[in-house]
Amino acid sequence: MVLCSSWSLLSPLPVNFKVKMSLGGPSMSSGGKTARRALEFGRTYVVRPKGKHQATVVWLHGLGDNGSSWSQLLETLPLPNIKWICPTAPTQPMTMFGGFPSTAWFDVEDLSEDVADDIEGLDAAAAHVANLLSTEPADIKLGVGGFSMGAATSLYSATCFAVGKFGNDNPYPANLSAVVGLSGWLPCAKTLKNKLGVDNEVTRRTASVPILLCHGKVDDVVMYKFGEKSSQSLNSNGFQNVTFKGYNGLGHYTIPEEMDEVCAWLTSKLGLEGSSS
Repeated sequence: MVLCSSWSLLSPLPVNFKVKMSLGGPSMSSGGKTARRALEFGRTYVVRPKGKHQATVVWLHGLGDNGSSWSQLLETLPLPNIKWICPTAPTQPMTMFGGFPSTAWFDVEDLSEDVADDIEGLDAAAAHVANLLSTEPADIKLGVGGFSMGAATSLYSATCFAVGKFGNDNPYPANLSAVVGLSGWLPCAKTLKNKLGVDNEVTRRTASVPILLCHGKVDDVVMYKFGEKSSQSLNSNGFQNVTFKGYNGLGHYTIPEEMDEVCAWLTSKLGLEGSSS
């Protein structure tokens, strides 16, 4: 099983184990003296709005997948006012697979709760998202969402937005109005309190940014408890506009009920004119 969307035909890695993904821990490569690895992002797929363009959302796939499969699903949603941007992650060696290459937003070193977070990879992915949003018109609301590893990257982007900078201290440029994470986890949770600090502007952004987390209760890839812990960590660190939804019988994939929740939530939080049938 791979960390990818359920309808994807891509199954490059025959991995049959339960993934205990990181909810924190030390960074793998946050120092300025380490050599920066070159990352080449794959193809980006864009779903144009069918109605008045009011919002743009970058949507990030899971490990081993690409932007195409999610763009096909998102195109079917009754959200005519949203432009979807679905990039493809770089193909890079994954430490957890013994260096075997896969499309991934960042590296995962080990499968334990105390695993080190790949700050360099997370920063690169979050910067790519911000860059994709940078050319949108000023009156367009911006969001980021994703599935599994894509959800983790989205939540990391939310923390960068709140702090106003990436993990490498470069300024975070995008103004996020909505963040969605399906079947994912919050990277760097254990260091989040120190990262946020006590700045008033950071506190304001932290309290206001809307975040939706959805997770299947029988997810055997990214355990349900990691979704719960992510929500609790965000709440305890001042993220006051967090919604967490659990789904009985749902594994590591999505279902219409979950996507209906995403549609209703985005319509409300982004102030969209409404859905079409």
